Amino acid sequence: MSNQPSTNVPFLPPHAQLIQMMAASWVSATVYTAARLALADHLADGPKSAVELAGVTGTHAPSLHRLMRTLAGLGILTEQEGQRFALTPLGQALKTGAPGCARSTLLAFGGQAFWRSWEGMLHSVQTGETGFEQVNGAPVFDYLAKHPEQAAHFSEAMVGFHGAEPPAVAAAYDFSAFKTIVDVGGATGNMLAAVLSRHAGPRGVLFDRPHVVRDALPLLKAHGVESRVAIEEGNFFESVPAGGDAYVLSHIIHDWSEEQCLSILGHCREAIKPDGRLLIVETVLPMGDTPHQGKLQDMVMLVVPGGQERTEAEYVTLLEKARFRLTRVVPTDSVVSVVEAIPI
Repeated sequence: MSNQPSTNVPFLPPHAQLIQMMAASWVSATVYTAARLALADHLADGPKSAVELAGVTGTHAPSLHRLMRTLAGLGILTEQEGQRFALTPLGQALKTGAPGCARSTLLAFGGQAFWRSWEGMLHSVQTGETGFEQVNGAPVFDYLAKHPEQAAHFSEAMVGFHGAEPPAVAAAYDFSAFKTIVDVGGATGNMLAAVLSRHAGPRGVLFDRPHVVRDALPLLKAHGVESRVAIEEGNFFESVPAGGDAYVLSHIIHDWSEEQCLSILGHCREAIKPDGRLLIVETVLPMGDTPHQGKLQDMVMLVVPGGQERTEAEYVTLLEKARFRLTRVVPTDSVVSVVEAIPI
């Protein structure tokens, strides 16, 4: 008898693997619906049945029961006696305000505007244009500017989606030599707050559009760095604050077309001190067949904002066009790296 434990994992033939990849969208829709109905919030004080929750959620009780049963199969809920359901530890993370902002992330990316963008993926591949604009009639950031509730979910989603990155960046790169760090397109200040929390010397400038930075102060206060940050409103396609020692572009360059990236980088080039540093925080794609989540993110960039993820060689080319020289790529204990460049 073999001493090797049996894994009991059936082998999936190629066709079944492809179908399984497609069926992932069914799971996405199921979990999004749970977030939309705030089921975790309604179950926060104890188990309830679908009949008990149908009224407060505005749902059809038998259908809600089937949804909750499916969520139990996914490990988000657990079914107890009397067809009542309770939250599991995984389900606890779906509550409003839970660490990691999972609910806001699901509401942002699982909502109709983003979900339907994928209907335009073929159009994106055929034309290089975004599926988001084809479906919604406006570029994604213009759309969010006119839909403040969705914009708020999107900002929280960025905090949750990239939650491990700011402390990893702050630990991997030495920001202590800088006097002023300008966070260009820094949203509510999550990256800047992590950097200033770890490095006591620098001060920061948080720069983004008015509807975005209006939510920044509570986050900066929560990190205890609000007195070291100047919040400035503006549009990085028009200008960026001048005189910084370091200009941080965290998940900015991957959002835009090359022409738009060169516009943003050009304004940074005009504003930066001669001995300053440009710091691009992004996923840097590996070469070849290496599996990497950034390669799927690249499809998101194609379909939604119209940007792209890049390899190191592609960053060298882009930066040279903007009169910067890539000096090094600093890895972090997260999916992102810090692409460092100097003006030339």
